Amino acid sequence: MSATASNRAAPLPQPSGMTPAERRASTTLASIYGLRMLGLFFILPVFAIYAEHLPLGHDKTLVGLAMGIYGLTQALMQIPFGMASDRFGRKPVMVLGLLIFAAGSFCAGSSDNLYLIILGRAIQGAGAISAAISAMIADATREEHRTKAMALVGMTIGFSFIASLVLGPPVYHAISVPGMFILTGLSALVAIAVIIWVVPNVPMVQHAEELEGHWAKAVFTPALLKLDFSIFVVNFLQVSMFVVVPVALVQYAGIPLMHHWMVYLPVTVVSFMLSIPGIIWAEKHGYMKVVFVSSVALLVLTMFGFAAGYKSPVALIAALFFFFMAFNVMEALLPSLVSRTAPPSRKGLAMGIYNTGQSLGLFAGGAVGGLLAQHFSKEAVFLAAAALAALWLAVAMTIKPPAKRAKAAVQEQQPQAQPG
Repeated sequence: MSATASNRAAPLPQPSGMTPAERRASTTLASIYGLRMLGLFFILPVFAIYAEHLPLGHDKTLVGLAMGIYGLTQALMQIPFGMASDRFGRKPVMVLGLLIFAAGSFCAGSSDNLYLIILGRAIQGAGAISAAISAMIADATREEHRTKAMALVGMTIGFSFIASLVLGPPVYHAISVPGMFILTGLSALVAIAVIIWVVPNVPMVQHAEELEGHWAKAVFTPALLKLDFSIFVVNFLQVSMFVVVPVALVQYAGIPLMHHWMVYLPVTVVSFMLSIPGIIWAEKHGYMKVVFVSSVALLVLTMFGFAAGYKSPVALIAALFFFFMAFNVMEALLPSLVSRTAPPSRKGLAMGIYNTGQSLGLFAGGAVGGLLAQHFSKEAVFLAAAALAALWLAVAMTIKPPAKRAKAAVQEQQPQAQPG
């Protein structure tokens, strides 16, 4: 074999860290993801108070529907948008989704009629771009760095939720709920400009034979369905917990609503900082399943901890801390596992189904949590969440980490050595 042939056969060196293009794609896409989630969460801590001044605002069913309807329409549209992103490209689908989201925001912001606000919230949720964003992040990053990129998405989701709790009341006092909707719509238009001119163009992995094959067999596999169930439970726990926790902070910890940020902010920031080593360790040493199962077990214990100690300020805040530690790990690991497990040309569809589970978890957590708190007790909310998390733990123990495909793909792309 000649020296020239040997040089051609040698694999090209890859940078050990994330490339500038990977960092740029990950940070810009994660910020758009977080911005959209903030727009959906923004009114949660204040809308019930605002609705009291609207016609029919005394009807808690309508008020709850206005707050949660976006989760239902988002769940219905995740799969179609994910499939469209596989067929027509990530960026066009994201732009379309943000236009729909902005239209819903302006609809809700221009009306003081509760039914029109419900319609606006439903339109907001119909702009379901989560799958396209997640799939594009997977397109833009190498497998060994994908969990880091998805961790940025998880961080933005967590901080968007907390930011809504922290910023919602003061912004409400400044511009009221209609102004919050208008601000959200304007931010969506800014996000469109970022997608067009800032987010780098990333080629998608396409295999015509896979696109023409039976899509259901590609994405409704046991491995992917277990991960879809996982994100459903994560979001069910998140929303059902917050049906009770804000009230408990007021009643048993003596912390007024306007000061809840003094709990949420340090708890989420410190827990995220402490969860990073576990994510890095899992990625570097191949212990993703160990960290995954351990985090699920921690969530089970945390829900029991809430049920037993939510009347104690110390126990309540400690349970919040451990919840967000496990929550941050899950928000990083789960989308990464889905993107690795799904067929390359079906990532958008797989992420669409995954995000459907996420949206249904948000909707079900609020509905079931409110029902249990209204007709049974606060403990019932946490115990039901603990039971669901325990079922998830049993499922999690059967999940197998996906086989790595990055090295094989690189080797397939290298020129083959020729006889010397």
